Amino acid sequence: MEVTFLGIDLAKSIFQLHGESADGQVILQRRVRRDRLMVEIEALPPCTIAIEACTGSFYWQRRFEAAGHRVRIIAPQYVKPFAQHQKNDRNDAAAICRAVRQPDMRFVPGKTLEQQDI
Repeated sequence: MEVTFLGIDLAKSIFQLHGESADGQVILQRRVRRDRLMVEIEALPPCTIAIEACTGSFYWQRRFEAAGHRVRIIAPQYVKPFAQHQKNDRNDAAAICRAVRQPDMRFVPGKTLEQQDI
């Protein structure tokens, strides 16, 4: 089985990945250091990557899309209802992954580097 949806909890140095198949089965749960994140992402077949909106989310969106993935940015207030347990990186990544699967989810539009400069 391959990862169809990947939720990533972005952080300063350690990132938490949570991947699920199309039928919702958890396939991947991994902590990755910043310097290894793109190696891990590039090793995956094209999938939908979900991240929470934050200061670095547009940078990561451009990097992930360059690696051939589809990226969805979700505002934090829309992710919060999908958190099932106490707040930590692993649970946050799982909540992001659950949120992106919702048919009526609203996403933050991506920005190019030029749009961010303005």
